[in-house]
Amino acid sequence: MTIGEKMLPQFDEEFAATRKFLALVPDDRLMWKPHEKSMELGRLAWHLADFPEWVVMTLMQDSFGMTGEDAAKSAEEWKGKKRADLLKRFDNGLGKARSALTGISDAGMAKRWKMEWGGQTIIDDRREDVYRKWVISHMVHHRAQLGVYFRLLGVAIPGCYGPSADEMTAEPAAAD
Repeated sequence: MTIGEKMLPQFDEEFAATRKFLALVPDDRLMWKPHEKSMELGRLAWHLADFPEWVVMTLMQDSFGMTGEDAAKSAEEWKGKKRADLLKRFDNGLGKARSALTGISDAGMAKRWKMEWGGQTIIDDRREDVYRKWVISHMVHHRAQLGVYFRLLGVAIPGCYGPSADEMTAEPAAAD
């Protein structure tokens, strides 16, 4: 079994949890943000919807580069989108991402992957480590941020690793 195949259960679990969050994004609150330094809810959700593409890019390309102009364009791309658009973006990339993970060899996972922003190297690490940190952990981080937004807006938070407080229906019965 390859490294990618061993990572598949975590992939399935984390991406399923992320989709549950995206399915709850309120269309009428996309411009809302909890603080002036925070992303708008729609922008954060759009970023999460892009993680299947990050899997493909990380596992199928040797590098990725962005300019300041690319970043500015990306920061505006979400505007005018709704929950259905987020889910479509996420779902359309998920099969390709899963295939990339199951199809990569151990030698491919050991290759270095590099990301540059405006000519400056931001990431230069083994592809396996980039996948773990900059895809999976990064996605979980932003999913947690979205959970905070949901809490502040009164949106019930779905469970990821068992039921959430919002999913708990009753206290256990007291022992006599």
